[in-house]
Amino acid sequence: MGSVSYDHRAIAVNGQKRILISGSIHYPRSTPEMWPSLIQKAKEGGLDVIQTYVFWNGHEPEPGKYYFEGRFDLVKFIKVVQQAGLYVHLRVGPYACAEWNFGGFPVWLKYVPGISFRTNNGPFKDAMQKFTTKIVNMMKAERLYETQGGPIILSQIENEYGPLEYEFGAAGRAYSDWAAKMAVDLGTGVPWVMCKQDDAPDPVVRIPVFLNQIIGDSYTVFPSPSGDALVSQCSLPIFDHFYGLFTRINTCNGFYCDYFSPNKAYKPKMWTEAWTGWFTKFGGPVPYRPAEDLAFSVAKFIQKGGSFINYYMYHGGTNFGRTAGGPFIATSYDYDAPLDEYGLLNQPKWGHLKDLHRAIKLCEPALLYGVPSVTPLGNFQEAHVFKSSGACAAFLANYNQHSFATVSFGNAHYNLPPWSISILPDCKNTVYNTARIGAQSAQMKMTPVGKGFSWQSYNEETASYNDNSFTMVGLREQLNTTRDNTDYLWYSTDVKIDPREGFLRGGKWPVLTVLSAGHALHVFVNGQLSGTAYGSLDSPKLTFSQGVNLRAGINKISLLSITVGLQNVGPHFETWSSGILGPISLSGLNEGRRDLTWQKWSYTIGLRGESLSLHSVSGSSSVEWVEGSLIADRQPLTWYKTTFNAPDGNEPLALDMNTMSKGQVWINGQSIGRYWNQYKASGNCGACNYAGWFDEKKCLRNCGEASQRWYHIPRSWLYPSGNLLVVFEEWGGNPDGISLNKREVASVCADINEWQPTLINWQMQSSGKVNKPLRPKAHLFCDPGQKISSIKFASFGTPEGTCGNYREGSCHAFHSYDVFLRYCVGQQSCTVPVTPEIFGGDPCAGVMKKLSVEAICS
Repeated sequence: MGSVSYDHRAIAVNGQKRILISGSIHYPRSTPEMWPSLIQKAKEGGLDVIQTYVFWNGHEPEPGKYYFEGRFDLVKFIKVVQQAGLYVHLRVGPYACAEWNFGGFPVWLKYVPGISFRTNNGPFKDAMQKFTTKIVNMMKAERLYETQGGPIILSQIENEYGPLEYEFGAAGRAYSDWAAKMAVDLGTGVPWVMCKQDDAPDPVVRIPVFLNQIIGDSYTVFPSPSGDALVSQCSLPIFDHFYGLFTRINTCNGFYCDYFSPNKAYKPKMWTEAWTGWFTKFGGPVPYRPAEDLAFSVAKFIQKGGSFINYYMYHGGTNFGRTAGGPFIATSYDYDAPLDEYGLLNQPKWGHLKDLHRAIKLCEPALLYGVPSVTPLGNFQEAHVFKSSGACAAFLANYNQHSFATVSFGNAHYNLPPWSISILPDCKNTVYNTARIGAQSAQMKMTPVGKGFSWQSYNEETASYNDNSFTMVGLREQLNTTRDNTDYLWYSTDVKIDPREGFLRGGKWPVLTVLSAGHALHVFVNGQLSGTAYGSLDSPKLTFSQGVNLRAGINKISLLSITVGLQNVGPHFETWSSGILGPISLSGLNEGRRDLTWQKWSYTIGLRGESLSLHSVSGSSSVEWVEGSLIADRQPLTWYKTTFNAPDGNEPLALDMNTMSKGQVWINGQSIGRYWNQYKASGNCGACNYAGWFDEKKCLRNCGEASQRWYHIPRSWLYPSGNLLVVFEEWGGNPDGISLNKREVASVCADINEWQPTLINWQMQSSGKVNKPLRPKAHLFCDPGQKISSIKFASFGTPEGTCGNYREGSCHAFHSYDVFLRYCVGQQSCTVPVTPEIFGGDPCAGVMKKLSVEAICS
């Protein structure tokens, strides 16, 4: 039986206080076959904890009908974490946000009579309590809480509720108090947290607890069999048995959280979402966050007394199927995380953070038990020092965004790059600086595998009627009609044109105007695509207004309204509308403007191909497909299918969809997700300096290109042969350009200063084995199965540029290439000391030098 407790410094597991490093890995955004590798790489990266949301809509797709299989096997995921020797932070919520469809709520919840989401509403609280209890009881039954010998050390109720509580006022505060008490009453034996909520309530719960030990002025206790959390920093007298206060811990989310302080002095300083990057939206560029700035923000949080950090995301993964919310969130949820979408190391971020974690752990005794102090070292520089008996750790910070600073600390001088923090675990020797990356960088590539695909096609019928069709006067809201069982809803009506209309004798075509609540719209007139309109994440509503080719007599106007994920955030987001709400009008007629809003409209839910399950092996045989030689180019509303064999190897795979426009794709009946390559990214993708305050608009890629080009295909979804690939194209794309690719390392780089601090250097000095700093070493390694085939660039001196674009500076050691040719070519990995001697001598005495090298992997 274990225990989890906390005081004002840190969380303690089984009585031992820890600096805990955590990372978010969401189980449905990868596959069970990927979980062990992801978690092992997280462990190797220095993590102690894996954090995940619990996704209600994945687990209860219908009221009372539960699903915990495949990617949604929550118990299996937690047990894989446990087998790796890591802890779990379970964010039950059950509201997640997470750029997940409907914020993680099942759509049926919207239709519970009298419901109002996330406020003091009886129907909502009943449903929320039922699901939360279901998850907690499942964890208890599997003995997964730390108090039962399991890995779960923290839970979370609700999520980022502070802004909403302010919006809802008294009803929000009452709901927050209720949620806190409800969670604590479930008796998990571990603390509950509430992120992004300054006034997380402290419900008084009368539960007997047993006093275990006293640390300073904090009581640390074992919970009773029905207890939750710790009594800490109390003014209660010491009794063997007593009744205690059980608290909820408020925590911080953001790019920076050093400013944050808990709302009570006895709570630890926790950061539940340290954003490693940002999500990608269709129509937007791809955000990334420099590793130097992320490391700086974490070191700054630690030096200000932080003791729990969770990277959101550590592995972002993929929004398979129709799970992406927002709307307009891309299928890729890479998030510029330390492990990329495919589960590969995102270098140098993974390695730079690994080095940071090792440096922080060296400081742990002083951080947890030392007395902190702050000393100014200059106008923009300061030292944070932690001293206890036998331990001393210092963090030397330079907040200047533009200039290096030389500071005097102790009996030595230290050179600090701009916007950086140096870590000294003995208050003397630097083992790490946030702006000095010692880890290798990597350039990735997508390599086509196999032959091109041979396609067959099937044309979707425009607004074909089926069992889901009906007719009524006026316009229907889309979600209330489809219940989100499909992205698609047809709106169709007849328009009669008099033969005497002026435009039929050479005038301008009448203008059809359609107002929609979003998210995309295709307009068909008499079966022909007449035009398209779509919104954006910032403005999901749209207006279509252009001339349409009508003829005398009856014309069929068919509007295909398309959702791109449901709203996932905001007050009462369950009331937000989608689809065509009007008005709809036709102008330029002899009569002037004709209102079509209140005509009879016929509705068809979904596509014919969906009702026939054309994406599946059984359904694809239900229609007659046209062979590739007869496929017309760029046809809208077309299904394409092909079969292929799985390529050899174990590299991650992706589809290149760059020649397609918009639609969805399936492999062996499983949905890869939505693609939208026609929606090009707009924004400013200029050079990005790591120094200075970061936000999601600072560092961007892919401007002018598709927001997402590559679509992850899990290897575990493939058979050795005969794999069925199905694509539904809405707009008109060229399937002959689709290719299957493997993702692998193209080249690896090292960029190291000649006196760069390293952990090994510090260990050698602190052990007395050397009495002066050692030169660092360059470590290069390709992926397993690859070898270093050539050296693209090597220079010891003053090289410039970044990985992939290095160039020689004014100082260059002539033998730089020779060394790496000798040590590295033909090897999977190699190590080269960064010393002038090995490169033939000092090429420029008195100048601070560095090594830059790029090696090709193949």
